[in-house]
Amino acid sequence: MTVKGQTVIQYMEQLAPKSVAEEGDKIGLQLGSLNKEITGVLVALDVTDDVVEEAIAKGCNLIIAHHAIIFRPIQQLQTDTPMGRLYEKLIKNDIAVYISHTNLDVTEGGMNDWMAEALGIENTASLKDIHTEQLSKLVVFVPKDHHQKVLDAILNAGAGWIGNYSHCSFNIEGVGTFVPREGSDPFVGKQGQMERAEEIRIETIVPFSIRSKVVQAMLKAHPYEEVAYDLYSMDLKGRSFGLGRVGRLKEPVTLEQFIETVKAGLKVDKVRVVGDLGKSIHKAAVLGGSGGKFLSSAIFRGADVLVTGDIDYHTAQDALMAGVALIDPGHNAEKIMKEKVAEWIKDKLSGSKNDTPVYASAVDTEPFQFR
Repeated sequence: MTVKGQTVIQYMEQLAPKSVAEEGDKIGLQLGSLNKEITGVLVALDVTDDVVEEAIAKGCNLIIAHHAIIFRPIQQLQTDTPMGRLYEKLIKNDIAVYISHTNLDVTEGGMNDWMAEALGIENTASLKDIHTEQLSKLVVFVPKDHHQKVLDAILNAGAGWIGNYSHCSFNIEGVGTFVPREGSDPFVGKQGQMERAEEIRIETIVPFSIRSKVVQAMLKAHPYEEVAYDLYSMDLKGRSFGLGRVGRLKEPVTLEQFIETVKAGLKVDKVRVVGDLGKSIHKAAVLGGSGGKFLSSAIFRGADVLVTGDIDYHTAQDALMAGVALIDPGHNAEKIMKEKVAEWIKDKLSGSKNDTPVYASAVDTEPFQFR
């Protein structure tokens, strides 16, 4: 059984909601259409000519990538330029390209958690918070004999989380009144007559990112033709999402030993290093991509070492003077996302008894050579 493109992306956005991305980040569908049957999904770090050829060879008409192929507005599309030829090949082969970037970085169980886990960093916190979830209060009135069904639908859709507590709600019994008018089809009562119904008022917390999902689940489970419910904005804030992770190692190691952990965990042969190789590492920070500008955050959080890509000369000098070690495994170390995202989508599709193939790209998109 095949699957629609929109369904694949719904699963992807369960992992990495668009709402938690950095403002202005180039994410989402960048090329093609999702309104089609998906013959195969290819998960890649970058969309290069070799990656597109791989998608064609594997029969994939959807690429989910981490790095955008369109960074700025396109003024003209010339097919005799490298990027123009790439776009042309994608369009001619009906391959859609969907980007999940900083939303995949910051989400719980996403890029930076995968990198921290690979390096043995435990009890992690965000290196730099960039998004705090907005919360709403959902209030709905339900007939007594349908209370549990509606409550379960709301909470199973993701509402009711307060910190580490799930399925939180408050329920009050009362009496609702209404008069069904002409054209109505009331669940109880008769047209033109005042009806008094024993009802329960359900109150719970709903994160902004899943409001629509929760409301739809509630409406589907509710027996009334017209459902009485309210959504209130709240000053209370929900979870925070941030770039990078910082935490402690299970046991202290030297910087030289930790370098080998980085190489093995991120599957890189070479790294650039700043700092004394004999330095003891207790607390480590990691940030996928280009994270040099977060050196001050790593220092503030008490990290002994920051693992991130694209370190520039002056940031390296600043770290050296501050006594904080740096390990640069390259921007391409984010390739860890290929297998992880592919596994996530495969699991979701198999749960819905769908056999659409999903592949982690085998193409190495590292542009640098190390000699």
